[in-house]
Amino acid sequence: MNKKTEELEEIIGYHFKNKHYLTQALTHSSYANEKKLGKLGCNERLEFLGDAVLELISSDFLYARFSKVPEGELTKKRASLVCEPSLAYCAREFGLPQFLLLGKGEDMTGGRNRDSIVSDATEALLGAIYLDGGFASAKEFVLKFILNDIEHKQLFYDSKTILQEIVQEKGTQPVEYVLIAEEGPDHNKSFTVEARVNGRLMGTGTGHTKKAAEQAAAYQAIREIKK
Repeated sequence: MNKKTEELEEIIGYHFKNKHYLTQALTHSSYANEKKLGKLGCNERLEFLGDAVLELISSDFLYARFSKVPEGELTKKRASLVCEPSLAYCAREFGLPQFLLLGKGEDMTGGRNRDSIVSDATEALLGAIYLDGGFASAKEFVLKFILNDIEHKQLFYDSKTILQEIVQEKGTQPVEYVLIAEEGPDHNKSFTVEARVNGRLMGTGTGHTKKAAEQAAAYQAIREIKK
């Protein structure tokens, strides 16, 4: 595991003084149960801490970045940027899932691709960085890997809502999402969905869940409309 954790440290640009924090951040409850590490052996406490740290850092960032935006809009922006699918997407961008410690059963049934597990581990990793290196190190990690390229990310995560609003403005029928393909074993499925407006194909998307595929299709549809 040492070489693996060193590789992750290189990727995130942060080297832990206390390596235990990093190992625990990567330890899912299924692995802790399998190895009889006890309830405190998994990453859930670090996730609890990381969630609070992320809320503060993202709130501070958005408050400064959008000085003319009211509270309600700031809350919506924060929710879309730090929601479960968003954090999972960010984590996959720097390869976090490959470093997670999962129980054999969880791993075999696709846990490494599950948004909830990957998202929780991202918050746990942030909590670990905060404990080990303080607020400044935690903030650097968030700005580098979570709050980077936020315009693109917000468009992607709010894509279904944004597409529906565009369609309503044009007075056309609601967006229809049609599942056209479902491939792979149960633990690693891939779904392909088409987004159609008035029967016309506007975008196609693929994802590990139907919701993710719909999101990707809506994003492509928005890009097509804005051409």
